[in-house]
Amino acid sequence: MRTKYRKKLSLRKRRHVRVRAKVSGTATRPRLNVFRSSAHIYAQLIDDEAGHTIASASDLEDAVMQAAGEDAAKTARATAVGQAIAERAKAAGIDNVVFDRGGFLYHGRVKAVADGAREGGLKF
Repeated sequence: MRTKYRKKLSLRKRRHVRVRAKVSGTATRPRLNVFRSSAHIYAQLIDDEAGHTIASASDLEDAVMQAAGEDAAKTARATAVGQAIAERAKAAGIDNVVFDRGGFLYHGRVKAVADGAREGGLKF
């Protein structure tokens, strides 16, 4: 079982390297990075030129948990994270972003973050 996990992780890392070779964020159009663990989901707006994070959101925050509901499913929490990161981007004056799926396949919770961010008004 341990080797199966290592193989899965190494394949994700290889996909992530391929994605990052093509995707880079700027101050006007930052990179919306998504990280998905088995239990939680995180999103960051990153300016790669300056090397700093502009805004972040995760499903561990109380505001996001209340927006999604206490007993919400993981995909519902991921949508709430997308809406929260879009709201914080708007507060920072950002409308356009570049989506970085972080080597994860674009479905399920990763897609839910993207859909939530689009609902919140981000364009990518």
